[in-house]
Amino acid sequence: MNSLLVIFGVIFFMTTVAGECEFKAVFNFGDSNSDTGGYYAAFPALHPPYGITYFKQPAGRASDGRLIIDFLAQSMGIPFLSLYLKSIGSDFSYGANFATVSSTVVKSNDAQISPFNLGVQLNQLKQFKQIVDEHYSSDLHMPQPDVFGKSIYTFYIGQNDFTATLKSCSVNNMTVLLDEIYGLGGRTFLVFNLAPLGCYPALLVKSRNSSDIDTSECLIPCNNAVDALDQVRQELPEGDLIHVDTHAILRGIFDNPTSYGDSPYNYKPDVFCGNSNVVGGKNVTASVCCDPEKYVNWDRIHLTDAANRIVTAAILGGSYFDPPFLMSNFCDIQPIG
Repeated sequence: MNSLLVIFGVIFFMTTVAGECEFKAVFNFGDSNSDTGGYYAAFPALHPPYGITYFKQPAGRASDGRLIIDFLAQSMGIPFLSLYLKSIGSDFSYGANFATVSSTVVKSNDAQISPFNLGVQLNQLKQFKQIVDEHYSSDLHMPQPDVFGKSIYTFYIGQNDFTATLKSCSVNNMTVLLDEIYGLGGRTFLVFNLAPLGCYPALLVKSRNSSDIDTSECLIPCNNAVDALDQVRQELPEGDLIHVDTHAILRGIFDNPTSYGDSPYNYKPDVFCGNSNVVGGKNVTASVCCDPEKYVNWDRIHLTDAANRIVTAAILGGSYFDPPFLMSNFCDIQPIG
């Protein structure tokens, strides 16, 4: 895990009362970078130390705490998004989260890939809207039927398409999906680009040539491919589509590390986070760092609560949107230092 050095802007936390906001709900689509428990609602398996920092127990997130989508909801003064796949205790008054771990843009037959690809998540939204239109009741914790035109639609997906095949995901799939949601009433779309995957321990520990490593200890071929994918994504229809440059924010952090752990990336591929395995004839367990708030990476490919908080603060600062988009022009964002 890499130590945090760069601090962006102001940190935002949730208040107990929702502030005024033109956006009445958030509908999120994605993979493990924004799955707040959907996958593990369908396939219960998450174990400690996940969730240790904020929730004090596993909370369906591939992190020690909150994700960017959690912080975005908090900054808007609304509760964490309820999971479309969660059957008990859900409240969809403020939107829904369709993201699941290992999801892809393009349908895959790989057993390691989630069956809930982006097309399936779109169909879930359609079903959700149909139920709201036909059976709306505030007693059932549903949003009002006109909410679909007053919501933000967030997309943080594509990482698994890239890492599984080392090829970019299909932009055509994204374009078709955005057109369909537009037809359902959606008008504001935030599309997050990919993180600098070449800086993640899961890829860095693999064999490579020294010439493939840049001055920030990141894998050059991987990040070049991600940059190319971003350029294609920016060719999607403009207007209501806002490109969120999470890649640039995270690259700024990785470009300025202060130290590393006791192995080059404080990660060994023989033992995943919280698991045990026999290594060198000894039974070893990958335990959690005593201070995860000082690190960027949590479990080889996902960010810590601290890193997600910094990324969200940078996003809400308004400098990482294309075209320009400032959340504070639409919502009463409540900063806490």
